[in-house]
Amino acid sequence: MGPMEDPKDSVLSRLVESVKAISELPECRNACKKMYGNLVRRVKLLSPLFEELRDSEKELGEEEVKGLESLRIALDSAKDVLGSVNGGSKLYQALQREKIAEKFHQVTEQIEVALSEIHYDTLDISEEVREQIELVHTQFKRAKGRRDSLDFQLDMDLALALKEKDLDPAILKRLSEKLHLKTINDVKKESLAFNELVISSNGDPGNCFEEMSTLFKKIKEWVLVASPQFDTSEGEKGLIKHRSPVIPDDFRCPISLELMKDPVIVSTGQTYERSCIQKWLDAGHKTCPKTQQTLLHTALTPNYVLKSLIALWCESNGVELPKKQASCRSKKFGSKASDCDRAAVEALLEKLANGDPEQQRAAAGELRLLAKRNADNRVCIADAGAIPLLVELLSSLDPRAQEHAVTALLNLSINESNKGTIVNAGAIPDIVDVLRNGSMEARENAAATLFSLSVIDEYKVKIGAAGAIPALITLLCEGTPRGKKDAATAIFNLSIYQGNKAKAVKAGIVGPLMRLLKDAGGGMVDEALAIMAILASHPEGKTAIAQADPIPVLVEVIRTGSPRNRENSAAVLWSLCTGDLEQLKLAREVGAEEALKELSENGTDRAKRKAGNILELLQRMDDEEVDS
Repeated sequence: MGPMEDPKDSVLSRLVESVKAISELPECRNACKKMYGNLVRRVKLLSPLFEELRDSEKELGEEEVKGLESLRIALDSAKDVLGSVNGGSKLYQALQREKIAEKFHQVTEQIEVALSEIHYDTLDISEEVREQIELVHTQFKRAKGRRDSLDFQLDMDLALALKEKDLDPAILKRLSEKLHLKTINDVKKESLAFNELVISSNGDPGNCFEEMSTLFKKIKEWVLVASPQFDTSEGEKGLIKHRSPVIPDDFRCPISLELMKDPVIVSTGQTYERSCIQKWLDAGHKTCPKTQQTLLHTALTPNYVLKSLIALWCESNGVELPKKQASCRSKKFGSKASDCDRAAVEALLEKLANGDPEQQRAAAGELRLLAKRNADNRVCIADAGAIPLLVELLSSLDPRAQEHAVTALLNLSINESNKGTIVNAGAIPDIVDVLRNGSMEARENAAATLFSLSVIDEYKVKIGAAGAIPALITLLCEGTPRGKKDAATAIFNLSIYQGNKAKAVKAGIVGPLMRLLKDAGGGMVDEALAIMAILASHPEGKTAIAQADPIPVLVEVIRTGSPRNRENSAAVLWSLCTGDLEQLKLAREVGAEEALKELSENGTDRAKRKAGNILELLQRMDDEEVDS
């Protein structure tokens, strides 16, 4: 192997990565769709060249490495340009099309120049690949020579929409379709994107924003009146032929993901369907499912504003207000929808079972989205036999496929009976493996899946036995804020089973909990205390916590924390001080008595009890000292 091997491997691996990243970009749904699609399609066709060269034994010359390097830089520019137009405000993209077209032209030119520097005839590639690359090169040459023709009709429609007061509905319909602002949901997203633009322009909106505002108003009114029955974007069509309208995200319950009929607000300000959140609370949970914050109280306040908005939306979309979601859907749209769902799901399962790695990854990604969408899909996907195939994909070497598979299982596990199917398919060891070795997003979703499965007591034992707890503790230490929350809720739930408490202590959880407890800005104090309170009731847990010098910080929380945190701190303190004079003396030294007296008057019922118990212990210690 010569000295040139490293640069060759490095540049080719990065080219393969670039093409992969561009291929995985989401579909563009704005006025730049055509330019975007053309560039992505052409770049994808370069992939076989890089893959064949990477697998070839033959070394590349210095010139060839240089040519490939400039192609890599060109593809990075392409990725930046594609990323910059596929988000944000659709109206802004439409009004800036000329500038955007110029960017696309420059990047096309850059790729074409780089391709010209590569001499295909000297490369070790098959005839087939050479022909394909020459064809792609010709396409880039042609694209460089002529600008992408801008949509003249769209320009006319935009100009008229800005000028005319009473606009022909046909123009508004065309604009709504061309700009992909077709549903109430699209309009909401556009409104958010517009606000973000205004904020990021530092209050200097300029001409463009006035035009956007005018256009947005007219298109929004049109969408609200027309309220199309379903979103016909290509992506949606490919996924599933839903005849029902697309429900705006804010109208869905975050737990069931169904349209809410009785929305209620919990103490963190989040809204849920009453029956779903009630079930969650009845199961003994003390946190808000969406934010993971501890609930200060369990009162549910009706969200009348949202309820009337949902009623309005249902009326304008011809949807009956949900009585029971499933019966309403089958009555309203016939059983056709689920037959068609079934066919779409079976086609995806075929790819999952027999497709190449790329097809498997794409199929798992689509199942992940479908399973997120609603309860019917979760039943349909499981009934079709997806779960064992998804479990198999957890061992995939493709990190993205693994991520899709674990997230699809997470979404399916929302359904109670799917939990059993997932566990019986032997998923737990594989999910733990993803938790140890997957990408960060896969690890987070693996932790969330284990939490979801651990709701059932016998699975708490299985998950603990599979070695999940050390891996969850690692995520608790090094995860993103979201990952830490997922790890903490899973650890909390698993530790309800006595045997797992000892496992968590042996795996060294107390150190990380103390760090989280002392980092008030880290946003994990609630979770750390909740876990600590549950571990302190176990002899090994109590010993390990006592060795970590927790008393000063516990007393500080009793003094200044939230009601729930004060309660948990008092519970930990009471466990530590029971039968341990040393800890009791330490508590007195750091001023626990005064804080506990205040808590015994103003805390929650449990906090008052615990504070009273510790004060009794302190009193008894005083009496004994007097006696002796």
